[in-house]
Amino acid sequence: MSNIYESAEATLGFISSPCLTKVELRVACRGISDRDALSKPDPCVVLKMQSHGQWFEVDRTEVIRSSSSPVFSKIFLVDYYFEEVQRLRFELHDISSGNNGLRDADFLGAMECTLGQVSLPSDWTVTAEELSGNDDYVELSFSARKLDDKDFFSKSDPFLEIFRVNDDGTESLVHRTEVMMNNLSPVWKSFKVSLNTLCSGDHDRELKCTVWDWDSNGKHDFIGEFQTTYKEMMRAEQEGKQIQWECINPKYQMKKKNYRNSGTVILNHCKIIKMYSFLDYIMGGCQIQFTVAIDFTASNGDPRNSCSLHYIHPYQPNEYLKALVAVGEICQDYDSDKMFPAFGFGALIPPDFKVSHDFAVNFDEENPECAGIQGVVEAYQNCLPKIQLYGPTNIAPIIQKVASSASEEMHTKEAMEYFILLILTDGVITDMADTREAIVHASHLPMSVIIVGVGNADFTDMQILDGDDGILRSPKGEPVLRDIVQFVPFKDFKHASPAALAKSVLAEVPNQVVDYYNAKGIKPKCISDYESSRTFSP
Repeated sequence: MSNIYESAEATLGFISSPCLTKVELRVACRGISDRDALSKPDPCVVLKMQSHGQWFEVDRTEVIRSSSSPVFSKIFLVDYYFEEVQRLRFELHDISSGNNGLRDADFLGAMECTLGQVSLPSDWTVTAEELSGNDDYVELSFSARKLDDKDFFSKSDPFLEIFRVNDDGTESLVHRTEVMMNNLSPVWKSFKVSLNTLCSGDHDRELKCTVWDWDSNGKHDFIGEFQTTYKEMMRAEQEGKQIQWECINPKYQMKKKNYRNSGTVILNHCKIIKMYSFLDYIMGGCQIQFTVAIDFTASNGDPRNSCSLHYIHPYQPNEYLKALVAVGEICQDYDSDKMFPAFGFGALIPPDFKVSHDFAVNFDEENPECAGIQGVVEAYQNCLPKIQLYGPTNIAPIIQKVASSASEEMHTKEAMEYFILLILTDGVITDMADTREAIVHASHLPMSVIIVGVGNADFTDMQILDGDDGILRSPKGEPVLRDIVQFVPFKDFKHASPAALAKSVLAEVPNQVVDYYNAKGIKPKCISDYESSRTFSP
């Protein structure tokens, strides 16, 4: 990695569980070369992992503005399998100002290695720490009063950093708050962090907190610091007492006789949050409601022609069938009744042959469900000779249809049904504005949307719907509440196994399910009966 950085650092923390080890990766960079002579880079690191010869994005750090030596607060959490060679790729991008996506970013370079190599001594400075298996999170909220003013023409722009002090004296960045512009008494947003990350499960471990005045050139001005522990914060919360710390600048303390502090930092709240896993919800009775939507627009080609994407070969399934079976066979294991609604869009349908964008593939509008994935396959094959492929490619109606069902479920007391919509399409959608609006609405619901692009069309617009390259917004500017869309082009898996396609398509679903229920404060049914009786003692 020396061609990109003068040096780089990563730390690893191992979180053990009965069947899995999770690894925390932290990234810091030094000496990133400036491509723009007038400004420093705005770096972001993207972590990718390799599966069946393809690189897939796992996660990315925040963007740090105007910094050639960034320390990222984002922690990459990956599953570690001793028996597998897990290939990693760290990509460094310079993100243009005002844009957090990669489309207009400058690619600065990349480093590839295996997960095993990261955890071993190398040219990097690598430290490893085994963490406890506690997967609880703590939610923290801080504010400050009367911070020192570091700017001549305006007030300070403060942000807070929290570091965990390790056993060897090194410090690991736990969290960096947002910057509060022109404010000497900021109230920072609350945030969640795992107890493993915060204090390695040691409630008495020292936490070092520093307050800075942000500057656009990256040379932030130090305001002050203080020390605390998780035990101190939690005890104050339990006793109903407000705790605050004097923010001390050691240089001022030594030089100024009457110096008291550079402001105070207040803990607004500190509460423990039990974070449940995907399997906790599944074992607690959560059902996955799987719906299929198939593109029957004319761009697929006449199904009677062997060149058509809908051509039914007697011995070889087409791309629609391959994608449907690969994904459906995974999802059906989490659906107790194995009955799946299947819809089509973009076709002229009998008896009056008017175009429809949400018709039942079995032509039973009162009961569009099919028995198992094989039932969906049969309904699809029986449907083709009876319809006329047409257009345009509108997917907003089918998203809205499933969102309507998800909305009804959201208002039930238990809310333990989660909806997955699989859209199979061959081309660029023509109702992008309506689709963006529908996705933003659906992001508030127990719902995920998976789009598989079949054929060789240009799917650039589909990448916009997948929130991986920035925040998707409605035409009115409203952002998605959470990322619920996953897009995968089938052509990347033509020569791979069905399992590889399913793994890529469904990779984000478990976290999307957990994120939704945790955000709503909904506990797994089998756990919620006794969870309220748990007590916490620091």
